[in-house]
Parts: sequence; structure tokens; C-alpha cells
Amino acid sequence: MFKNTFVSLLTAFFIIGTAVSITGCNTIAGAGQDIEKGGKAVKDEANEHK
Repeated sequence: MFKNTFVSLLTAFFIIGTAVSITGCNTIAGAGQDIEKGGKAVKDEANEHK
């Protein structure tokens, strides 16, 4: 019973998180731009700590 509840909650959080991410970007192109900006930020931070 606990396992079923846990899986249901995990699934709900995943769906909600995905929906929030998609609506935050508005379009697939926007999502790509957001991912690109995130990657650039990580790359820049890594270069600072070389």
C-alpha cells in the first residue's frame, strides 16, 4: 500500500513539475533557449574554477 501511494505522489510531482516547466517556457523554442542559458551558466562557472 505504501509503495502505491509513493508511486502516485512521485508521478503527481513529476507531472506538476513538467507542466510548470512547459508553461514557464511557453514554446519549445523558449525551452531550448532556457536550457542553453542554463548550460552557458554552468560552463562559465566551471571555467572560473579551473
